[in-house]
Amino acid sequence: MLKIDMHSHILPKEMPDWFGKFGYGDFIQLIQKQNNTADMMQGGKFFRTISENCWNEDLRIKEYQTKNTSVQVVCTIPVMFSYWAKGEDCLELSRFLNDHIADLTARYPKNYIGLATLPMQDPELAIKELERCKKIGFPGIQIGSNINQMNLSDPFFFPIFEACEKLGMAVMIHPWQMMGFNEIQKYWLPWLVGMPAETSRAACSLIFGGVLEKLPQLRICFSHAGGAFLPTLGRIEHGFNCRPDLVAIDNNVNPRNYIGKFWVDCITHDIDLLKYILNLQGSKKVCLGSDYPFPLGDLEIGEFIEKSDLSSEIKEDIFSNSTLEWLNLTKSSFQ
Repeated sequence: MLKIDMHSHILPKEMPDWFGKFGYGDFIQLIQKQNNTADMMQGGKFFRTISENCWNEDLRIKEYQTKNTSVQVVCTIPVMFSYWAKGEDCLELSRFLNDHIADLTARYPKNYIGLATLPMQDPELAIKELERCKKIGFPGIQIGSNINQMNLSDPFFFPIFEACEKLGMAVMIHPWQMMGFNEIQKYWLPWLVGMPAETSRAACSLIFGGVLEKLPQLRICFSHAGGAFLPTLGRIEHGFNCRPDLVAIDNNVNPRNYIGKFWVDCITHDIDLLKYILNLQGSKKVCLGSDYPFPLGDLEIGEFIEKSDLSSEIKEDIFSNSTLEWLNLTKSSFQ
């Protein structure tokens, strides 16, 4: 059975000194070390250590083979988004990252699919890069759950989503710059609590703001199984019904009506939660995702699904069919 992991992250092994080039900001720099690891430095301060499988494409393929997975959808690490930077500087950074992924997918067309990154803080430049990425073979993009704490429903970003729909470019939304980040540092809470909340924030914003209503052909996938959105759908719907004066001010369509009109990945680490999501979404809107190579991801790449009592048809939908539909690709391209 073909397995496509639609949520994994990659970086080039070497990157320019963006801070030295631009002269400001918390740009990421990689410091390679002797033991096949690298330190990610953010604005000159240590951010995290990453392993060789963040950049070594052959090693990644070998590691995926041990999990019976042949295709990886790769995108940058969200800390690279750099939406806080000047638009033209973020465009240069985005082009560098996108060209790296485009080269990778051209050399390994059976193993890698790419998602591009855009300078979302400048819609004109973002659309320019979106159009370029479409021409060089990208089927979609990855964006953050907010842009400099502006919700994705803000009219400022609508032209970008409109262009994505027009060009047939899929969109993966990944949490970043989590709400309350500085206040909840202890216990890894930004990742355990903040990320699910951020993804729900993005989903609610796009629904309540009318973006999904105005752009019904826009193909969006929310990472981490949609975060807190689907598990708290009852509360969200109740809020819509009981306080329409606060919730339904830009779109009077019940949020439950959008279930099954977007995709989510399967990163739940919990088969019962996944079954709940499948019951809501249907198996054709749930994709295999891992968040590889990071430890909070499903580094067994769907093993808990393989061992479950889900039908072979549902497993096939999760493992490949849903992702192929989201990205508008054909299975024959990877067989």
